[in-house]
Amino acid sequence: MTGDRPEEQTTDDGFGELFRARVRQSARRAGRRLRRRTTEVLPERRHLRKDIVAGLPGAISSVPDGMAASVLAGVNPAHGLYASFVGPVTGGLMSSTRLMVVTTTSAAALAAGSALVSYEQAERSDAMVLLTLLAGGLMIVAALLRLSRYIRFVSYSVMLGFLSGVAVNMVLGQLPDLLGIDAQGALPVTKAWYVITHLGTTDLASAACGAVALGTLVLLGLTRWSVVSSLVALLVPTVGVLVLGVTSVADVADLGTVPQGLPGPALPDLSLFSMELVGGAAAVAALVLIQGAGVAEAVPNTDGSRSSTARDFTAQGVANVAAGLFGGQPVGGSVGQTALNLTAGAASRWAAIASGLWMGVILLAFSGLVGLVVMPTLAAVLIYAGIGAIKPLELVTVARAGRISVLAMGCTFAAVLVLPVAQAVGVGVIASLIMQLNQEALDLKVVRLKPDATGGLVETPPPTTVSAGDIVILDAYGSLFYAGTRTLQRKLPTPVPAPTGSGATPAPPVPEGPVVILRLRGRTTLGATFLKVAGDYARLLHEAHGMLYLTGVDPALVGGWERDGVIRRLAGIRVLPATPRLGESTLAALAATTGRDPHETVHQVSPADDGAPPASG
Repeated sequence: MTGDRPEEQTTDDGFGELFRARVRQSARRAGRRLRRRTTEVLPERRHLRKDIVAGLPGAISSVPDGMAASVLAGVNPAHGLYASFVGPVTGGLMSSTRLMVVTTTSAAALAAGSALVSYEQAERSDAMVLLTLLAGGLMIVAALLRLSRYIRFVSYSVMLGFLSGVAVNMVLGQLPDLLGIDAQGALPVTKAWYVITHLGTTDLASAACGAVALGTLVLLGLTRWSVVSSLVALLVPTVGVLVLGVTSVADVADLGTVPQGLPGPALPDLSLFSMELVGGAAAVAALVLIQGAGVAEAVPNTDGSRSSTARDFTAQGVANVAAGLFGGQPVGGSVGQTALNLTAGAASRWAAIASGLWMGVILLAFSGLVGLVVMPTLAAVLIYAGIGAIKPLELVTVARAGRISVLAMGCTFAAVLVLPVAQAVGVGVIASLIMQLNQEALDLKVVRLKPDATGGLVETPPPTTVSAGDIVILDAYGSLFYAGTRTLQRKLPTPVPAPTGSGATPAPPVPEGPVVILRLRGRTTLGATFLKVAGDYARLLHEAHGMLYLTGVDPALVGGWERDGVIRRLAGIRVLPATPRLGESTLAALAATTGRDPHETVHQVSPADDGAPPASG
């Protein structure tokens, strides 16, 4: 026993040295990544002045946009202003899409407001901060779990229906503030109906302020002063109300006091936590991440480097955590602010960062004046933005894409109008899933391949039946998962039973009945549903003394089937792995059906083996 200890000690030392080597390797890799990220984030002297100037228009427009986002969410406008300060700085430092501006968005604000409907007005500020922290945490978790790959499954028609519904809600929900009517109703649609049926209670001064603000937005939007149109639309009616001493028009101060200066970090009241709030945070996170992915596609990096969706997820998550700690509200990649950033001449990520820093300067200098802004002007800004967010040409394009796309878009649009946003997001997810499954079922084409005089293969429609002596080569285009496999099952030719004999008779080496060869080249995964369908079809062929060949199967897939015993359970199926030469396994199957090629390596299951294939889908 004593003599074994040096050997054990040597083994322990070997493992210890291997562990230390791995740790050193990981540390070096992390160091290289940190140096690369640090170099990437540092400002370039040649672009810095240009980016500082480009950030100013974004900060100016963020004043009305941030306040309007808070009004849309039903909270004190200070939340939107603080988010417009913290979001661009944090997101700009971390995002891989360097020109993307992370700030307040209408969709996120509407979703956040929908999640807070059950809270009393006095609790809403703390609940908003807690919601923002939760949403940021969920985004970071989504990045760690690499959920970014699933963004591509969100249907464009579903997303368009959702965003169009959000835009309509923005318009309908602001009609009461625009006209100075104290509307009743839990949804923007019901509030708009109340306004229509109570137009006699309109406050004329409020309506005049709203009309002036809308006119300013439209007129300045047609000029080179469009960058400051929202700010002018706030200032002109507000100054008019102050000069004339009108007291009937509501102002921002009615929503709560706007603190002076910059916010400090603080935690919200954790007693407001609820699972309903977590659901709302999940809806906000999903919307923010999907919109952010769209911004990344629309604004590629100028140096040609690819954006990382996972890194952008993380950047937006951290930006939301930071915004929550500083009293803000949910932020995300903003299409409008990013476009303004580009128009202003942004050259790097520091334009977005500068926008946030400029916002900090504005808060220091003018936060005391925010409470004087009259509410109809913010309503006008939101209504103008909502109308601009509706894309008629895109809606027509989707409408022409087919009934399924129209149905998905229409259901999501209607859900946004009549349901809380969290539930509407769920409807959108279900609609996307149904569209994906429907696409798999419809987008499957089965063709027959027939040799021509030159030795090649030509495509023809598949037969509806196969009988003794038929040799049919089939190829399938499209998905073979779930619904796609069931569609394949319906399109396979029906075997005609042999006039004599029974299915219990073992098939000879060269089948006497019909032979079906199904090509599967290029498919790296085939699920249990496919194996079930293939096994059932093989038994039908076996009853007709025929045989089913699966050719071009990925060798790794064949090896897995062998190890798991799948091939042993698939009675009456011969599997030929793919080779580097196109069509070789299919031609080998053809040769095997005539008995001319006994030297081919064919993975075969005896038809006498009645083991059933997996039944789960």
